[in-house]
Amino acid sequence: MSVFETIRIAFSAVWVNRLRSVLTLLGVIIGVTSVITIISAIEALMAGFEEQISALGPATFIVTKFGIITSDEEFFKALKRKDFTMEDVRAVAAGCQDCEEVAASADRRAKIKRGNKGLRRVLVEGSTANMIDIVDYKIAEGRSFTQSEYERRNQVAFVGPTIVEELLPGLDPIGKTIKINGRSFTIIGVAKSRGSFLGDNQDNFVTIPLSTHIKMFGSRRSDLSLIIKSSTVEGIYDTEDQVRAILRARRGVLYNDDDDFSILTAENILAFINNITRAARIALIGISSIALVVGGIVIMNIMMVSVTERTREIGIRKSIGARRKSILLQFLFEALILSMGGGIIGTALGIGIAAFLGSQISLPVAPTVFAVTAGLSISTGVGVFFGMYPAVKASKLDPIDALRFE
Repeated sequence: MSVFETIRIAFSAVWVNRLRSVLTLLGVIIGVTSVITIISAIEALMAGFEEQISALGPATFIVTKFGIITSDEEFFKALKRKDFTMEDVRAVAAGCQDCEEVAASADRRAKIKRGNKGLRRVLVEGSTANMIDIVDYKIAEGRSFTQSEYERRNQVAFVGPTIVEELLPGLDPIGKTIKINGRSFTIIGVAKSRGSFLGDNQDNFVTIPLSTHIKMFGSRRSDLSLIIKSSTVEGIYDTEDQVRAILRARRGVLYNDDDDFSILTAENILAFINNITRAARIALIGISSIALVVGGIVIMNIMMVSVTERTREIGIRKSIGARRKSILLQFLFEALILSMGGGIIGTALGIGIAAFLGSQISLPVAPTVFAVTAGLSISTGVGVFFGMYPAVKASKLDPIDALRFE
């Protein structure tokens, strides 16, 4: 008997017992749906983080007072560190040979108003004029501020689309004024929309010259960070070492003491995110896999019932020449049809549910090759593993004993 004929007989057996087959599918569907939802959501989350961090570029790193904090002890230790100053920025720019650009930034939350309309807790970023040459800010209209405007502490603003939509609907924003904590600023440019990420509106910001920012909020309340672009991607680690040496010398750090600042790159930020989510991913997938095991056990039990019900049929087929291999393949294919059918449905449902959940928190979820492959591989594995025992048992039945079975 050919393989195609064996598959046809397996399909016929599954179709004859439609209700039983559907109920058997449910366990696999639930398990695969759970696993694929988690895999799709995590892939989308990591892709979202990568997209956010990619704005830095592979040759860029950030020097910050705090860095990545994972405990209260680390936070209070970092709190005692010296703040960065504009003198530090100028010293790095003058002394770092491999630095292509050295910028600085600080941010605060403030109230933005125009007329009787207002927005609370808007992110107000202060930056040096060369920040736009380092960070991937895309301009929709207008421009960013110039070095001369930075030096003169001009009250000019480069704003996100949300500011325009909320405070200047239907108006050309260029040249219009808004008030930041009561001070008037002229809008000179609008950024392209970056949308939301994890429910956080990334278009609700205002960027002003850092010199003006410090004048408004004070240097002690403006935690400066240095954003540095290496002249080459390959030389980024040498550039980091140069910056580290300059800052350690300026801050009086002894040779055997740890840095009293942190250097962040896109690579180590993503590595940190991966580390803190790895345990959660393993736990979630492990828990959801329990449903797959239950589904597999259901398949095995149903197939055992099927072998018992069709004992005489097996005996007749063997008596007219069916080989043990044909019987084994028939029952194994029946288990695979059930498990792979559940896998296909579960994969589609999992991706759909993940996309729905992603839409609720502004996280783009799209079907990936990995998610689809994982869904079909898992369901196939369940079918083979739990279907093998009933198939082997059916293939080993003695034809004479099978024909006597009542």
